[in-house]
Amino acid sequence: MLSEAIFFDTLRQGLWIATITSVPILTAALVAGVTVGLFQALTSIQEMTLTFVPKLACIVGVFWLSMSFMTQTLVAFFQNQIIPIIAGG
Repeated sequence: MLSEAIFFDTLRQGLWIATITSVPILTAALVAGVTVGLFQALTSIQEMTLTFVPKLACIVGVFWLSMSFMTQTLVAFFQNQIIPIIAGG
């Protein structure tokens, strides 16, 4: 039977892993959004797609670069935490 301490510790670690793996993508989106917003404010261009396309390109690029880190982190979490709990260890 799964005790409350193990459940909450696993939940805490899962939330931490989710935070760590999402930080690179969110940072890229923030930087791209601020950069494009500054560009729009300086040039008075108010095109909606001008914000979307560079942000999407940055997100896809950072996701592609950090995909191995995310995969290794999630696989290690599942192998060290989730699978032993499911197996009863």
